[in-house]
Amino acid sequence: MGAEELAARLDAIAEEIAELALDRLRSATADVRRGDEPDPAALSEEKRLTRARRSVEKAASVLRSGAEP
Repeated sequence: MGAEELAARLDAIAEEIAELALDRLRSATADVRRGDEPDPAALSEEKRLTRARRSVEKAASVLRSGAEP
């Protein structure tokens, strides 16, 4: 498996992580719409997931930059 293939797999993982983060934001938004406070754990998890997504995207970028001639 080459660097480009790994980068593509990382892109797919980053998309999955982004969906998880969006789910946490949707949950927090639903709480607010019901008149409740957003769940601090959900917001904290969204931030953690977003950091993880950015790291995965950076890894994919690093792999691609090394694959260029």
